[in-house]
Amino acid sequence: MTLTRRGFTLIELLVVIVIIGILAAIAIPKFAVSKNSAYMAAMKSDLKNLATSEAAYFGDSSKYSASTTALNFKQSTGVNPPAITTGTGFWSATVNHAQLSGHTCAISINTTNPLVSTAGEGEPVCN
Repeated sequence: MTLTRRGFTLIELLVVIVIIGILAAIAIPKFAVSKNSAYMAAMKSDLKNLATSEAAYFGDSSKYSASTTALNFKQSTGVNPPAITTGTGFWSATVNHAQLSGHTCAISINTTNPLVSTAGEGEPVCN
């Protein structure tokens, strides 16, 4: 009775490992870009939520607030608290993300956007 063992040779296993390494080298940078896009989306989302909170506060008190506590605003995980500037009938805010250095997002109502002067009113923009 003869037994035949079947399996993969060392060369076949090494070829598979090399192919997996090449695919990983291609995929990892793409994931980093996706992660940065997600951080930017979180900052923009927070600014839109802040605009809603400011509008509700203005509806109740006829003024804007620079206090996130008064606005009952909670930022997303990783997004730093917004820097809000208010005045008579206008406000603007900027935020940045703890994991994304060198990028800031801003929004403004009834005034020029602090980052991009051509941005529309209430439009969150990032640099």
